[in-house]
Amino acid sequence: MATAERAATVAEAVPVFDRNFDGFMDFLNADASPSISPKRFGLVFRVDMQTLAAQARVHRNTLRLAPDTETLQAHLRESLRVIRAAADVSGSVEKALFWFKNHPLPVFDYKTPQDLVSEKRTEALIKYLQSLRAGYAG
Repeated sequence: MATAERAATVAEAVPVFDRNFDGFMDFLNADASPSISPKRFGLVFRVDMQTLAAQARVHRNTLRLAPDTETLQAHLRESLRVIRAAADVSGSVEKALFWFKNHPLPVFDYKTPQDLVSEKRTEALIKYLQSLRAGYAG
């Protein structure tokens, strides 16, 4: 691995959060502003800014030029609601992140939680997670 590649990898390292959801939230608050950092959110999910913009249904330049835009911040907050609920079920932020991004859910036509949040179906997803936490699904 070249030195420049190694430096870029170190600079983009995401900490392990395990059960520490508050630490995860602190990481997403890059500059102590009242907003979630789209850049840090993208780092955690290993997703480029153009893809994140498409998921949030905003123009790709919004992430760089107007990261405090309510449409973008609402999408990030809704994603975090689901991740928190999933972490409460799984016991790990990392497991919740993997589940959110990759797990197709049969009850939702095999869409991933990430897709469902993008479709603004967060409430149904939260209810599903609450049913899992209570010991049943459906």
